[in-house]
Amino acid sequence: MTAKDTIRRYFDAFNAGDTAEMLACLDPEIEHHVNEGQIRRGTGKFAEFCDHMSRCYRETLTEIVIFANGDGTRAAAEFIVNGTYLETDAGLPEAKGQTYRLPAGSFFSLKDGRISRVVTYYNLGDWVRQVS
Repeated sequence: MTAKDTIRRYFDAFNAGDTAEMLACLDPEIEHHVNEGQIRRGTGKFAEFCDHMSRCYRETLTEIVIFANGDGTRAAAEFIVNGTYLETDAGLPEAKGQTYRLPAGSFFSLKDGRISRVVTYYNLGDWVRQVS
C-alpha cells in the first residue's frame, strides 16, 4: 500500500464515521497535532479525540487532494470540511445545528505503512464566524 493509499483509507474511514478503521491506519505511537490544541500521543488519546468530535460535530470531507513524497514517508492533503455543529464545545460558540464549510489541510508522517504523525490546520476564526 502506498502512502497515498494509506491516507485515502484514513479519510474514507473518517467520512464513514469508522473510528476503528481510522485507528487501523495509525502507528500505535501516533502524534496528533490538533489545530489550536495540544499534541496527543498514542491511539488511545486519538480515539478519545474522535469520540469527542463525534459528539460535537458531524463532518464529511470533500474535494480531497492527496500528495506524497517518493519514499512514502511524508504526505499532505487539502480538502473541504462540510460540517454540522451538534453540541457546544468548551470555549466555543453555542451549538444550534449550524452548518459550515471550511477549507483545511493535513500533513502526515508515515512509518512502516502507518500514519505516525498527523497535523491538521484550518482557520478557526472563519469557523467561528460561520457558526456565530
